[in-house]
Parts: sequence; structure tokens; C-alpha cells
Amino acid sequence: MAMLSLIIPVFRVEKYLAACLDSILAQHRDDVEIVAVDDASDDGSSAILAEYAQRNPQITVVTLERNAGLGAARDTGIAHASGRYVWCVDSDDWLPDGALAAVTDRLCQVDPDLLITGYSRVYQDGRIEHHPVTDIAPGRQLPDVFAFADEPGLLDVLWIACNKIIKRDRLIESGITFQPGWYEDVSFVIPLMIAVDRIAVLDRDCYAYRQHYDGAITRTVSDRHFDVFDQWQRVFAYLDTHPGRAAPIRATIFGRMIWHCLQVLGHPHRVPRSSRRRYFRSTSELYHRHLPSGDYPIPGGGNEAVKQRLVAANAYSLFELMMAGWLVRKRLFGGPTRRMGVVAKPPAPAMTRAGPRVSSGDTGEGTIR
Repeated sequence: MAMLSLIIPVFRVEKYLAACLDSILAQHRDDVEIVAVDDASDDGSSAILAEYAQRNPQITVVTLERNAGLGAARDTGIAHASGRYVWCVDSDDWLPDGALAAVTDRLCQVDPDLLITGYSRVYQDGRIEHHPVTDIAPGRQLPDVFAFADEPGLLDVLWIACNKIIKRDRLIESGITFQPGWYEDVSFVIPLMIAVDRIAVLDRDCYAYRQHYDGAITRTVSDRHFDVFDQWQRVFAYLDTHPGRAAPIRATIFGRMIWHCLQVLGHPHRVPRSSRRRYFRSTSELYHRHLPSGDYPIPGGGNEAVKQRLVAANAYSLFELMMAGWLVRKRLFGGPTRRMGVVAKPPAPAMTRAGPRVSSGDTGEGTIR
């Protein structure tokens, strides 16, 4: 049995697929298998998969007759995996050198149910934005293994699926799967973190997350961003059916849910202007539907606290006035800086017939991908 199964959903990524596969195969691991799911891709991706599978016996290709979307393709790959752990890798991203060795070593050392690694967003102009796992607990050492309830700071780290390595048996036991719609990582990762007992981190950049300016849902103005409410409804349905595990962190998850919904609304290229009031009203309805009983301490301070109070009051007009003032201040005085640097050139895309990136299940910023 392989130590690690890499699950790679494939749809319209012929420009990037070879670079993704090469980044894995170049690390020469006999204890790693690749399960690539051809999600009825209609470009040259299928031919690339066939060529690589013919030359590399560790690659298994599963072909879907109809396009099922990112989440369903991941679930299909997991169902065909044989490794002790599974790791979902998007086919337009790549694994940095040494990532597989570092991950498998850490898995052997601490035997976690879930391993969370650092990752980086890599931009088309060569910039990199680092996301270290030390952000979970700034200034202190995390235990080798811990439960979600003991380290709720996990919610302050972007909850994408691609930096999570999961013990396959525990995932199957939990019954947690990816759900349809945009922002599908939300309703997968958060229930998963609640379900498992042994979470570990690896303080190393093990995933290169390619940032696209065109085609990603983060820059797609559409009412499909309302899918975020369905995903959070699924999270709270899971909390309701697992009250013992969820109780210590329910209020924390609630606060993060409202923050996330407002982040989507605050992005200039997501919710159509004609739908903003309706989106805000849906956020307010979600707020009152899942507001924790007793005294709920509104998280954070400053603008965040004010925004949550406006959501509680369904005060859309005041919210828009506040956001307009914030944008003026940002233009006049600048916004917060991000951890940026220059990285080595990303793996070059394969020189094949390239089309726009329109991944059927792309989560954008993973939640806010």
C-alpha cells in the first residue's frame, strides 16, 4: 500500500498539467501514487494524462463520462486511492522540490489524522505570498498533535483543501465528502477538522498555488457566489449533528462564517451590483439563523465589529456607506502590506493548445481562494 495518494482532478488545464505532474514525478517517491481524474476535459488534457500514465506506472487515470465538477472529481479520486493518506492537488498548481519527502517524514513521525502544511500563492508576475502555518499560533510552538477545539486559530488560516493531507481511513469513517457548488472547500475542510482527533502541522511551504487573473471565480461577477451560503449551511448542519465536538468552537466558527460572507461581498469582482442588497440580506438571515445562544462576543474590533453589527441589523445602506468610506481611505493612505517576495520562476506551462481556465469547480480562494 502506498503511503500517500495524490488526487489530481483534471479539467481544461492542458497549459499547466505537465508542469504539475513533472513537479511530483521529479521527486522520485516509490511510496506515492497519483490518481488523476479526467473530468470529461474537452481540451488536450486527456492526451497528456494518457502519455504520462503510459510512461509512469504510479499514475492511475480515472475518466468520467460527463463533467462532474471539482468536488465530485476529487471524491472519485479518493474512492480509487489506495494510500494511507490522501492529498488533493489541483492540476494547475505544483509541489515545490522536497515537499513529498517533508510531508511523508512528518506523517511517519507523528501519525496524524490530518496534516496541514504551509503554502504559497504564486502570481503571474513572479511574486509570491507566503502562508506559513505559524500564523495559527503566533509566537508559540504548537504541540505535535492537537484537536481543533484546542487550537481554534486554525480558522484564521485559509481553509483550502490543497494544503491538507488526510488519513484515508479517517476520512471514509467520517463520511465527509466534497459538495457541489462554488466554495466547496468550506463544507469539506471545517467539518473534517472537527471530525478528527489528531491534527498536526508542517512548518514548510509544501504547495504552490498558482494565481490566475482570468477564468478563476475570484474574478467572476456572478450570482453563483451565493453558493457560499449553501456551503456554510452544510457546515452548521454538521455542527448540529455533532454537538459534543462542535460546542467548544461553535461561536468561533460562526464569527468566521460572517467574516467570510462579508469578504465575498467586499470583493469588487464577485457579487453583481444588482444583487448586493439581496446578498447582504442573505448574510443577515444566516447570522440570525445560526447566532449562538447566550452572549455572543462579536470578534475583532474596529471595522470588523461594526460590520457584524450592521449585518445583525440588516443595515445594508449603512454598510455600503461604511465600505465606500473605507475605499476612499485606502486610496488616500494605502492598504496593509502583505508578505511578498520574489520566487524562482514557476514551472513553465506545457506548450500545448491552451484555452481559458474555466474549471468547473474552481473555488477561487478556496473559500476565498
